[in-house]
Amino acid sequence: MFDRDIFDESRDDHFIRRDGKVFAGTHLIIEVIKGTGLDDEARIQKAFRDCVELCGATLLHIHTHKFSPQGVSGVAVLAESHISVHTWPEIGYGAFDVFMCGDSQPWKAVEVLRRAFDAGEVRVKEHLRGEGLAH
Repeated sequence: MFDRDIFDESRDDHFIRRDGKVFAGTHLIIEVIKGTGLDDEARIQKAFRDCVELCGATLLHIHTHKFSPQGVSGVAVLAESHISVHTWPEIGYGAFDVFMCGDSQPWKAVEVLRRAFDAGEVRVKEHLRGEGLAH
């Protein structure tokens, strides 16, 4: 099983092969700063759906939880992995994770989240999950 060429197109491991790198998926840590609507479960669920659609992913399930007096945590479970969030609406902050493998395009989620929450600033860090594990 481990002796097949990692760049063989017939492999069914769903690892990404790009620019000479092989990795499981792209994990973006996205920080929405000076955002609005971060206490609204319906708005968060719509943003998840919009991300899934634009990124070309497959939605399996969304679950959110509203805290009292404020804040929302949630996850969209995808065939390609997940999108998750925890918000601090009292300071306009949302901490999003977008992790996708396969042919999906997670970087498209950045603008979706910027617009969905009228973010004054968005910070993004990228991590290539599983890089270097497949030889």
